[in-house]
Amino acid sequence: MGRRTLLLIAAFVVAALGTVLVFLYAHNADSAAKEGQSLVKVLVAKDKIEAGTTGATASGAGAFEQQEIPKSNVVQGALSDSAPLDNLVALVPVFPGQQIISQQWGASAPSAGLSIPPGSLALSFQLGDPQRVAGFVTPGSTITVFVSGTPGTPGTSGTQVRTLLTGIKVLAVGPTTVVSKSTGTASGNTEQIPTAILTLALTQDQAKKMIYTANIPNSLYTGQWFALQNADSKVVGPEKDKPINGTNLFTP
Repeated sequence: MGRRTLLLIAAFVVAALGTVLVFLYAHNADSAAKEGQSLVKVLVAKDKIEAGTTGATASGAGAFEQQEIPKSNVVQGALSDSAPLDNLVALVPVFPGQQIISQQWGASAPSAGLSIPPGSLALSFQLGDPQRVAGFVTPGSTITVFVSGTPGTPGTSGTQVRTLLTGIKVLAVGPTTVVSKSTGTASGNTEQIPTAILTLALTQDQAKKMIYTANIPNSLYTGQWFALQNADSKVVGPEKDKPINGTNLFTP
């Protein structure tokens, strides 16, 4: 067999091998694409689920629904059934459209009650969504509390806003409920306001300040606002806080 013939045979073998490799690559790529496009069923939040809500409660309220989405879009830990969540509670707020993943849920609090830090009291307050950072305040959060009202402090004008407490720990967050509140119009209309009960760890003096400034009938104070804080937040305590009122609202 001549050298030229051997070279032709080798070239043919290489070409054939290349064709096979290209075919295998295309086949694998096509299979991977089809696998990513295949639809799978996952559990998705239909309504907002507050931290602390049990899976059974959320399921009973119709907060879950099954959806079919491409397999490539499924989040790690996504669930297709709510049954495993019945005896667990949401550790963080779950918003509509979010996939339900196992990492969002954990064991419920012991039936014996809250774990209260030494030297503290547990006290609960009911706030609307804006006053609690739109539901981002969760058990374990640290907050600053602001209050607004007309305390009649000498040298002030009208309503003022002040820092009341800083570094307050949140022990628990209850499920959201809807309350009716009068709009104050002559027609007597009411509006539906989502609210939730937040339980805080407070000293005795802090508890008294919170109660005094709570938005209750005949109170000089009209509201409390919770603000999330972390280790990098720059917060001035009430002893150095400058009240904001109508006379210095636009003063640097």
